[in-house]
Order: sequence, then C-alpha cells, then structure tokens
Amino acid sequence: MKKLLAALVVATATMTGFQAQAAELKDGEQYITLNQARAAQPEVIEFFSFYCPHCYSFEMQYKIPSKVKAQLPQGTTFKQYHVDFLGPQGKNLTRAWALAMTLGVEDKVKTALFDGAQANAFKSMDDIRQKFIDNGVTAEQFDGTINSFAVTTLVKTQQNLVKQFQVNGVPDFYVNNKFRVNPEGLSRDDFVGDYVKTVIELLKK
Repeated sequence: MKKLLAALVVATATMTGFQAQAAELKDGEQYITLNQARAAQPEVIEFFSFYCPHCYSFEMQYKIPSKVKAQLPQGTTFKQYHVDFLGPQGKNLTRAWALAMTLGVEDKVKTALFDGAQANAFKSMDDIRQKFIDNGVTAEQFDGTINSFAVTTLVKTQQNLVKQFQVNGVPDFYVNNKFRVNPEGLSRDDFVGDYVKTVIELLKK
C-alpha cells in the first residue's frame, strides 16, 4: 500500500500536461492471472473498505471506479464489495453497504460512509443508520431491510468472495474472476490512466 500511495503521489505530480503511453499488458506485471474459472458474464469487482485511506483516494480524489465504469463495454457489470477486516465497525459497514446495494442508494450514502469511517465517527450501527437517514433513506426503510434475507445474502456474498480471491489488502480490482490488477506493475507517470486502461484491456482477454 505504501508503494501504491507513492504511485498516486507521482501520478498527481506528473499527469498535468503529460500522459505516458501505457505499456503492453504482461502477466505478472500489470496483472496476475488467477487459477479459477472465468466469470460467465463480463464483470469487474472492486473490493474496498470505508476505513481504507487509499480506497478513499481511489474513489474521491482520483475517481478510478467512476472512470472504469464510464469505459465499460456494454453488458459488463461493475460491483463494489466491502471487506469487513478493517476498522472497528467493519462488519456493520459491510452489512450497511449490502443494504445500500439492495436499496439502490450507493451513490447517496457512499460519501457520508467514507467520511464517517475516515473520521472514526462510527461507534455502532446506530451511527451508520443516521448517515442513511441524513441522506434520504427513511428510518422505516433502514430498519425494515437491514436484517432482511436479501441483505444477509449480500453480506455472505461479499464475505465469500473475499475468501475466494484471498483479498488481504484494498483497494483490489478483479476482472472476469480471472485477473487481478497488480498496482505495483503500473506506470508511475500515469498511474490512474494505466489502472483504468488495464482493467478495460483485461476485459478483452
């Protein structure tokens, strides 16, 4: 993660007025091939945590997830799954994010959840619940859905995929269940651009 942060700093300093030509993708450099079956449908998965400062930078400052989404080929899905191994409210935030996905309010609550976690402001699910209410989700919606079958299923989906991909650090991007983006192999001159291009190019493999 230190190398990732350094790359982002360099990218910020050098991207103005200059964009390096991304290198041809090579297994073991820009990406790592995984020993598992390819997804039935094209998809990109990002694992993240609201507690992770690098995830915050990816989302809020460099906007890598939104840039990836903007360039996805038709029919490709982009999913963001929360890991629960970071922060004192990691498990509650994983459930809260499952609720956001179930209600389709991810964009409404994402910034508030990032800000709250980064400030270590969440002491219980009640604090998280208030962020949802402050951003347009009714108390009845939250209370009636947070422990629903649909939300619990999404919680298990997130947890199971973290185990399947052996995720131990975030942000972490996977393409078609078959490729993991390797940040350490990306351009230091245009890290953000190379990250997005790598994801899109891996969808063609």
